[in-house]
Amino acid sequence: MTLPFEYQNPTLQFERFLVDARDGAGLSTTNMAWNMVVGVLHAFRRRLTVPQALAFAAVLPPVIRALFIEDWSIDQAPVAFGEPDDWLKDVLAVRTERNFSPADAVECVATALRRHVDVAAFDKVLAQLPPEARLYWQSRST
Repeated sequence: MTLPFEYQNPTLQFERFLVDARDGAGLSTTNMAWNMVVGVLHAFRRRLTVPQALAFAAVLPPVIRALFIEDWSIDQAPVAFGEPDDWLKDVLAVRTERNFSPADAVECVATALRRHVDVAAFDKVLAQLPPEARLYWQSRST
């Protein structure tokens, strides 16, 4: 088997994802997109059990997977999924002094992420998670 692209070129793949997230959110820089992406990933992770989070992480590209699990305190109980406003509060709580995430940050990252994952595997994992997970990762209609 040939070494998969995602392992040959993880930095290039991640840069493409960040550019998609940046452009989708109308942000000026990938540094701004970085904060938004970290916020969106960590806000979602807070709402999952450890087994659920690991199943979700397994379908992410390597660098995005690393961001998803970074600084994770697995001893914390999941919080309720809540509503989109609750998700945005969590996103905006990441690096507050440099967080320029727009009101539709979750949707922007979801749209970008779906361009960089195996969508069938991604949707299969989401189907095994609480129903709110599918809403969380709902992308913009194109």
